[in-house]
Formats: sequence, C-alpha cells, structure tokens
Amino acid sequence: MHENDDKNVLLYMLAGIGLGAVIGAAAGLLFAPKAGSETRELLGDKLKELKGKTEEWVSEQRSKRRANEALEEVGA
Repeated sequence: MHENDDKNVLLYMLAGIGLGAVIGAAAGLLFAPKAGSETRELLGDKLKELKGKTEEWVSEQRSKRRANEALEEVGA
C-alpha cells in the first residue's frame, strides 16, 4: 500500500474507535440511574467538549498536512 492509503486506514480506524466510544458513553449515560434532565444536561456538556476536541484535532491535522505539503514543494 502507499503511504496515503496507510494514513487513510489509520484515520478511519481512529474515527471508528472514537465513534464507538461516543456511542458507548451516550448509552451509559442514558441508562444511568439519574433524572432525565440531569442526563440530558451531562450529555450535552460532553458533546460540546467532544466537538471542541474534535475541531482542535482537525485543525492540528490540517496544519500538519499543510506543513508537509510545503516541505514537499521545496524538496526537503
């Protein structure tokens, strides 16, 4: 396989693991013995936190990709 194919496989695997973790956490919260309003509030907070972390990770990956492309252009 090519290097890009390896990166894509790793990215999809990590995305699958992350999605599984989110689904598992949501199921755990929904079946927890708390009041519905508490559970919804907690779930909303966790989703906002996850969204922020995901946006940060995507931004970092884009920056790394741009840096690699710039290095390739100058022939380093």
